Amino acid sequence: MDKDLKRSIILDNYQDKSNRIRHDNDNNYIKTNTRINTCIDNIDLYIKINNNIIEDISFEGEACVISTSSTNILINLIRGKSIEDAIKIIDNYKKMIDEKEYDKDILGEAIVYDDIYKQPARIKCATLSYDGIYKELVKYRDSK
Repeated sequence: MDKDLKRSIILDNYQDKSNRIRHDNDNNYIKTNTRINTCIDNIDLYIKINNNIIEDISFEGEACVISTSSTNILINLIRGKSIEDAIKIIDNYKKMIDEKEYDKDILGEAIVYDDIYKQPARIKCATLSYDGIYKELVKYRDSK
C-alpha cells in the first residue's frame, strides 16, 4: 500500500465521527479508559457484549491522529465479531506491530500501521485502544 493511500485511510478514520458515542449511563456497556500519561491521548471505550458477540463498541475522548484513527479502525474491524475472533485480530495486529509473522488478510484497514515500528515513539499511540479492548475482552472471556 502506498504512502498516500495510507495517509488517506488514517485521516478518514481520524475524522470519522460515527463511532464516537458515549454510553456513560448504560449498564449494558463495559467502560474502560485508555491513556498515555506523557501526552494528550485519553480515550474511553464502551463495549457491549451479547452471547459472546461484540454487539456494539464505541469511543470518546481526546487523542492524536494515530490513536484516534487506529481506535476507529479497530472498532470497525471487531464490531459484530465473537470475542475469540476479536482477540485473534488484536493478537495479529500486535504481531504486525512487533514485526513478527502475521496474517494481513484479517487486519483490513489496520494494515496502514504495518510500518509504525519505524517510529518507536508512536507505537503506544497505535496500540493504545487495542491494549485496552484486549484486556477487557480477555477479562470478560475468562469470567465466563
